[in-house]
Amino acid sequence: MDNSNLLLVTANVGTLFEDPLILMQQWIHEFMLTVKQLHPQFIALHLQEVGGKTYEQSSHHVKEFVKSLCEAYEMQEFSIVRVYLDENFTSQEQFTALGNLYFGHNTIPNSRLWNFKNCSWETTQGKNFHFGNIENVPTKDKSKFPLDFFPECKWSRKGFMRTRWDINGTTLDFVNMHLFHDASNLTALIEFPSVYSQRRRKALIHTLQRFDMDKDNEIVPYFLFGDFNFRSDFAGVTKALTINLTEHRLATTNVNNLKKQYRDENGKNILTIGKKEFHHIDHQNKFRGEWLKQYDRDLEICKGILFEYDITFSPSYPYEEKPELPTRYLTTRCPSWCDRVLMSAQMNEITTNRNTSYNLIGDNICMGDHKPVYLNIQIRSNQGTRIFV
Repeated sequence: MDNSNLLLVTANVGTLFEDPLILMQQWIHEFMLTVKQLHPQFIALHLQEVGGKTYEQSSHHVKEFVKSLCEAYEMQEFSIVRVYLDENFTSQEQFTALGNLYFGHNTIPNSRLWNFKNCSWETTQGKNFHFGNIENVPTKDKSKFPLDFFPECKWSRKGFMRTRWDINGTTLDFVNMHLFHDASNLTALIEFPSVYSQRRRKALIHTLQRFDMDKDNEIVPYFLFGDFNFRSDFAGVTKALTINLTEHRLATTNVNNLKKQYRDENGKNILTIGKKEFHHIDHQNKFRGEWLKQYDRDLEICKGILFEYDITFSPSYPYEEKPELPTRYLTTRCPSWCDRVLMSAQMNEITTNRNTSYNLIGDNICMGDHKPVYLNIQIRSNQGTRIFV
């Protein structure tokens, strides 16, 4: 076998568990359509916000979600399964709500999984499921970001989880990551990089440096995919949208209700910005064009370190969570490409550009507030363990 066909998917599934009877089945159906269409030999599915806002109330839905994925008809020929779900919600210092799911097809002749504790390879026959407290599971590397990285030094479910695989003689890491969101549009409007963008960059660089300094588990080519919460340069976007408009502040006694409105010469309101409000008069069409990509700048700091295929799809967040409004953006945030599939620069040496696709899943179906993003890519076989220094 010269190449292995990989399907890498990242999905923030938090809102699925708020309406599991409808959204969960739609999500799984669209995911399986993608599997059926692309015929991958190895699937890496990275989930964020597993269980939603109240994990203790959603844990049974999480188990049902995983069961439905694994037992779907399209997955019957995937004989190798590894599931890692961080469900330790009682530990603020450790809980990330991340889920890493991996499926190897029968056509893959050889695969192994790295033990980060013993620094050795393990066989991957059969199906293993790791739920609950997975801190001591040695075939994954998981961590929350340091407490001082978090806004106001208050814990939230942000961190990373990685695994290392040998697929047909080629070694690579799969890293799931969830970075910090923008708490207030008004704060993000002040400057770029915003305080939120700076926190995201700090956590991302911290993690890459951590991998680089891990001498026991030397750095190998890696895919890094998750909900990075990357947001557009909000100050730049707002400036572009408000040319020839006048700004008006709406007086309020509650600072959390402060709003800015931008009006045209006839007094017509074109754009409204509040702490959790972002509403343009042409909201559903305005942010689907090419012009917005120039303001996608959160990754600039990693130029030359991380690589990404060209984005040709609409922003993956924030969508309405109503099944009857599958393509409609919420008027809470500026639509952005939060969900991404990135790779180390060295990954180019072990991948091919043959039949590569980078896109959304469920473009016209309600998938929750985030649309899953996938990369379908082929890796060369028998490339060994390439260690980079």
